[in-house]
Amino acid sequence: MHPLWKLLVLLSLLSLPSALHKQPWPDLTKAHANSKSTLVRIITQGLMKHNAEGRIQNICLLDSLNNSKHMAAGMVAWLIGGSMSLHEQQEGSANITNIKLDYGRIQMSVPKEWFSANISLEFDIDLRVRPFKNKTATTHARMNLSVEFWLEKDEFGRRDLVIGNCHVEPSSVHTTAVTEDLSPKIKHFVRNFRQNLEKVIPHQIEDQVCPLIGEILRQLDVKLLKSLMACCS
Repeated sequence: MHPLWKLLVLLSLLSLPSALHKQPWPDLTKAHANSKSTLVRIITQGLMKHNAEGRIQNICLLDSLNNSKHMAAGMVAWLIGGSMSLHEQQEGSANITNIKLDYGRIQMSVPKEWFSANISLEFDIDLRVRPFKNKTATTHARMNLSVEFWLEKDEFGRRDLVIGNCHVEPSSVHTTAVTEDLSPKIKHFVRNFRQNLEKVIPHQIEDQVCPLIGEILRQLDVKLLKSLMACCS
């Protein structure tokens, strides 16, 4: 055989396995994406129905800082660096605004019948306290909340939905100061406020959002989850 023909035959044989392997993947990828989008839609609609953003917005951060088991009593007064009456603390506020929730990260493992939902949250905290003449200092916070759930067979071979741990990932919690035009005293307070906020806010978010996610997931039909898995198998 002519060397050129040998080369052409060899190239065609090398390309054949590649073509065979590539062909099924577009449909499989599409099915995988559709399954994820279905779960995203269910979780999103459920959290919207239960007003998750409103619950987050109503968190009383100053009370949480003062009452949390992670903080010493009177933490707000201590952060300011001086005596601060209860009345003065009550006149202060830390309001959560501009909440953004991204529900789009869903992971699936078909062989293990396992799912993981990851929800990213971002919001601003407008802080005002009386000793600073009601000057508003805004802090931006962001974090990820994750929950795992899977199908587990009982002794009769029937599948039940099991909901795992729902928590804010500690490494995902970040706060940044937004307001720059502040006096050195206020900047010092805001820096301490942010550091202690990172210890308290994850637990507050978990208390508000995790019960809602649990309720949404418990309403999922096991047959639906099995069908979503089948689309990707």
